Amino acid sequence: MTAWQSIVELHDISADLPRFTQALTDLSTRLGLDIAPLEADHISLRCHQNATAERWRAGLEQCGTLLSENIINGRPICLFKLATPVCVAHWRFEVVELPWPGEKRYPHEGWEHIEIVLPGDPATLNARALALLADEGLSQPGIVVKTSSPKGEHERLPNPTLAVTDGNVTIKFHPWSIEQIIASEQQL
Repeated sequence: MTAWQSIVELHDISADLPRFTQALTDLSTRLGLDIAPLEADHISLRCHQNATAERWRAGLEQCGTLLSENIINGRPICLFKLATPVCVAHWRFEVVELPWPGEKRYPHEGWEHIEIVLPGDPATLNARALALLADEGLSQPGIVVKTSSPKGEHERLPNPTLAVTDGNVTIKFHPWSIEQIIASEQQL
């Protein structure tokens, strides 16, 4: 299968990867977050137009396998497993999340967040995630912390999210890996 970086429909996100990697490193540093021991299981894109989402989907279908297509918070979200991983810092992401545009407008079209898995009780996710972040980092201007519980149509596992953003990139924390969530959808 073709490497994602060489696919015409994905050239913009290939060109965007160095910006994202630097912005993610900067945010981690600001937050006092040591990313080295953490497991991040997927990376996500953001776009403003359905045409962009369709183009990226066409490109991802050339270099990966569709793992899941679901409606989450009223919009389609596809998960692709790539033949060639997306490399960010020490991580090698094989799974890419492609959401269609929703109500919110993002400042940038391209790579937007990573999702870190913190296995354990979903009820304690927020406390466990916040314990990894420096208080002085969280109190900086422009840093926003948000909690949510997005749920796909067929998900069986509670999957709360704690997201930390500086408005440019976001780091999200979940108690389950994306593979565990997908497996829960199959248990109908």
